[in-house]
Amino acid sequence: MTSAFRTRYELSPAQALRVTAEFLAAHPTPRGRFVCAVAGPESPLADVGRALERQVFEHTFGNDSAVMAAEYGPYEANSLFFVVIDRRRGVPAGVARMIESTGRGVKTIDDAPQHIGVDVDTILAAHGMDGGRVWDCATLAVLPEYRGGRSSLIVSSMLYRTFLVIGRRRGIRHAVSMLDRGAYRNIGLMGTPLEPLAGSGPFAYLGSPENRAVYMDFPAIAPAVAAQAAVHRRAGRMRLSALRPSGLRRMLTRRVAATVSERVGTGRDIDDLIVVPE
Repeated sequence: MTSAFRTRYELSPAQALRVTAEFLAAHPTPRGRFVCAVAGPESPLADVGRALERQVFEHTFGNDSAVMAAEYGPYEANSLFFVVIDRRRGVPAGVARMIESTGRGVKTIDDAPQHIGVDVDTILAAHGMDGGRVWDCATLAVLPEYRGGRSSLIVSSMLYRTFLVIGRRRGIRHAVSMLDRGAYRNIGLMGTPLEPLAGSGPFAYLGSPENRAVYMDFPAIAPAVAAQAAVHRRAGRMRLSALRPSGLRRMLTRRVAATVSERVGTGRDIDDLIVVPE
């Protein structure tokens, strides 16, 4: 499995452009610069997602195609990819990978015991994971040119919202993830209810010096994120403190966070741009 999938992480830019162009031609959307496609593990678009994963993870954490194939090879058959495509440029912009199981057999829960000193049975019991479908939010990667500014907010918001929409359709009950410092901060700022996996603390993992294993009660995520939008809006109102540079930055940050939380929690301006091919 590992060697068979290694080449899928090495898809050339020309091949990725061809696959992306074929998808856009077959699935036109009426508006918007970006669209988020849901791709199963054998879809050509999944290989576009794998190549983007490898590109971002190699640059950020040093994880080349051999590492990616070794780490994720055992989970490929149970992987689902969300690929955000920039329709204007005809290129992929970001990807997220979900690994689905019923508790055991997802990467976060398989890998966590050696890092947090708690066995799998204890982890499952700690979060009531005695049944129901589980998603491991295994990867989330956005290309550098889509980080920062308006594009970054749209790409990441589409990935998070697709996670909620498709997870609800598939009857997901629990979600787990390994989050580096930045992802943990950003996802928490949205209002996502994050619980440390079995009460664990941060640890180094796959090139990330500060990583956290987390659990999420899936049905509780969307309401919590939508509610957080109102909290951010209140905090983002103009006050005298905003006259100071630090106060102005905090106010603007809260206003942006309110927009992101509302879009992710409610699907405003996003849901009709999520494409699930037949």
